Formats: sequence, structure tokens, C-alpha cells
Amino acid sequence: MIDDRPTLLRFTIVLMLSFVCVTFPAWADGQAGVDAYKRGDYATALREWRPLAEKGDAGAQFYLGTLYAFGRGVPQDYATARQWFEQAAAQGDVRAQNNLGTLYRDGQGGPQDYTKARQWFENAAAQGVAEPQYNLGLLYVGGQGGPQDHTKARQWFENAAAQGHAGAQYNLGTLYRDGQGGPQDYTKARQWFEKAAAQGVAPAQNNLGLLYYNGQGVPLDYATARQWFEKSAVQGHARAQYNLGVLYDFEKGVPQDFATARQWYEKAAAQGHAGAQNNLGGLYEFGHGVTQDYGRAYMWYSVAADDSTGDAQKDVAAVNRDEIAGRMTSAQIAEAKKLAREWKRLKK
Repeated sequence: MIDDRPTLLRFTIVLMLSFVCVTFPAWADGQAGVDAYKRGDYATALREWRPLAEKGDAGAQFYLGTLYAFGRGVPQDYATARQWFEQAAAQGDVRAQNNLGTLYRDGQGGPQDYTKARQWFENAAAQGVAEPQYNLGLLYVGGQGGPQDHTKARQWFENAAAQGHAGAQYNLGTLYRDGQGGPQDYTKARQWFEKAAAQGVAPAQNNLGLLYYNGQGVPLDYATARQWFEKSAVQGHARAQYNLGVLYDFEKGVPQDFATARQWYEKAAAQGHAGAQNNLGGLYEFGHGVTQDYGRAYMWYSVAADDSTGDAQKDVAAVNRDEIAGRMTSAQIAEAKKLAREWKRLKK
């Protein structure tokens, strides 16, 4: 069975820092600090920007907050970063507004406060900047700082996605696919997943593969599904690794190849994917691509039952484990349980 559980790309994504990246517009008063920052001389940047920040220069206040937020030239200090961002944000600096929202959202430098996070993201998003628009969409999806509202989430993701924000493109595709915040539309889901996938977003590549696998918004095409699963899987995305294993295991768009299926299942299993762990158990139970080994089968079924996040998934693995136990001696079962404990210990 393919893993097609819905997920949103949330705060901790690999594409970008949570903070708006530092940019350097023309700024005569702070140019010496900018030049120092660019060459990694953060002490000089700090020395140049602090007097300007203390005089009320919003740009200097933002950059000073950035130094403290990332610990460049000073010890990392989110509380001080928050203070400087607040001063710059109050003057309308969109970068400071977004970063201040991030600190409130994540509880860095002070208590976590989703209401204030939403307020600052709204101020910044209204200025047309993609990153706070994306962050605001996430809060609406999660119902943090206010009521959950997928319609507004979709609107903010649309604004950010149109500017090329990969995370917003992925999440917008997810909302269209699942019919949240508006009508379900697999064609639009595919279009947005394609844009995010082209930027290397592994979950988008996996979801695009799923659309081709299921024939949603596109003709059913296992070969194209495999291509997208592969792009995602080589980036380490566990669900894509599992899905790719399924294609090879059950001869979907590729010749049946149990050895290749096992390799992909093992990668996903190492990341705690219960479906891959269960399917590995199946390969060992029936000797597909491996030497038949009931002990290894029992081990994987047992691990899958423990790692499963859904009752149905847990039940399947538990049933498989208990069924194969009927063909094993008590000594073999004890050894298999030992293997399962050892595997879990090594993965902690």
C-alpha cells in the first residue's frame, strides 16, 4: 500500500532559515557595517550598527537584531534580538516584523505567543512579502493565534506561492489536493506541486508521484510516479523511499525487483517508517530478495507494530508478528525480540 497520508510543510523546513535572510539595500549610513558583514567581520559590523540603532535607525536595529539572533559577533541572545526587532518593526521594517513574529511563534527570547506572532506576520504580509505571507498561512492552518481557517490559509499561500515561495507552493498544492479552504482540485494541486518539486522540495516530489500513481489530475502513470518518487527518495524523504519500494515490490511501472525494494524499504525503515518496516518483514517471511528468515520477519513486524502511528497500521503489523510466531520456537521468538530491542536501541 502506498503512503499517501496528507502533510503540510511546516516551520522547520530545509529550504530557508526561519528568519528573513539578510539583504543589503542602498544604505549610506550603515554601508561600512554591511561591507564588514559581507566579509564575515561581525565585530566591525556590530560596532558600526550599534550607534545607528541606538539613534533609532530601523535598518541598523534590524541588522543588530540579526546579529544577536544568529550569534554573529556576539553570543546568541534571542531576548536581545527580540528587543531590537521590536524597535525596527514598530517603524515598519518588514524584515523585523517577520522575524519578530518568528520569535513569538517559536517562544525564543520570551514566552511563546501565537497571537502576537500572527499580528506581526499580518503587518509584514500586508506589505507583500512572501515569507510572512507563508508564515501567516501556516498559523491559519494550525489555528494558532486565532481560529483555524483554511480559506485564509489558502489565500496567503496563494500570495506567497505566486512570488515563487517553494513552501507555500507545496502547501497550496496540499490544500487543493485535500479540498481544504475551497473545492478539491487535483489539477491545481499538480500544478503547484510541480512548481515546488522543480525547486527541489522532496515532499512535493513525493506528492506529485502520488498523483501520477493514483491518476489524480493526470492520467495514471506508474513510470512518471517512479521518477518523482526517486527524486524525493534520494533526498532522504522516508515516504518516497517506502513508495518507491512498493513499486519494485509489487511490479508497478517497473519489473519486479525484491532486492531493490528491500534497499528502499531499509532506508525508510531506518527513519521509523512503519509501513516499510512491516514490508521488510514480509520480504523476510517469504524469502523475497533475501534468505527466508522468520526471526528477521518477526523482528521487523514487531518494530513496525511499535512505530505505527495509526491503529489499523499497528494492527496489521501485530497480526503479522503473531501469525509468524506460530511457526517459530520459543527460542527463536526470544532471539527475534532481542534483535528488535537491539535495533531500537541503536536507532535512539
